[in-house]
Amino acid sequence: SAPERRRMTTIDFYTRCADPLAVAARLVVKAWGQFGAVRVLTPDAAATAALDRQLWLVPATGFVPHCRLDAACAAETPVIVDHALDHQGPASVLVNLHPSPPPFFSRFERLAEIVSGDDAAAAAGRERWKFYRERGYELRSHDLSGRS
Repeated sequence: SAPERRRMTTIDFYTRCADPLAVAARLVVKAWGQFGAVRVLTPDAAATAALDRQLWLVPATGFVPHCRLDAACAAETPVIVDHALDHQGPASVLVNLHPSPPPFFSRFERLAEIVSGDDAAAAAGRERWKFYRERGYELRSHDLSGRS
């Protein structure tokens, strides 16, 4: 019999986000609840720190257990927030805030691409869309303009 073909990563683009970190935080909470493990790739240390702060506040009624990739507790923590272009461990949901396609995205079941409304981010988002489409991935788009 033919070897079982691994399902391709499902990719959703969330576009025209007024507050990409808030959108990321909401997606993390939802994905953690549904899939149990989430990796967020941020573009830099400042964004990693900002999302880290946001996850201490969202949801207001709960707590999202999260840490950086190099934290001692990373192997036991369901949500990893980091700008390192590297990933080991569970590969359920990847939330991307980085302007480039994550080098390890295809290991994940699902990828959420977050694109803010500014011109540079929108252009980078279009490049990522093209990158995935050219490789045969099924893409879905969700326009978040008019929502915070």
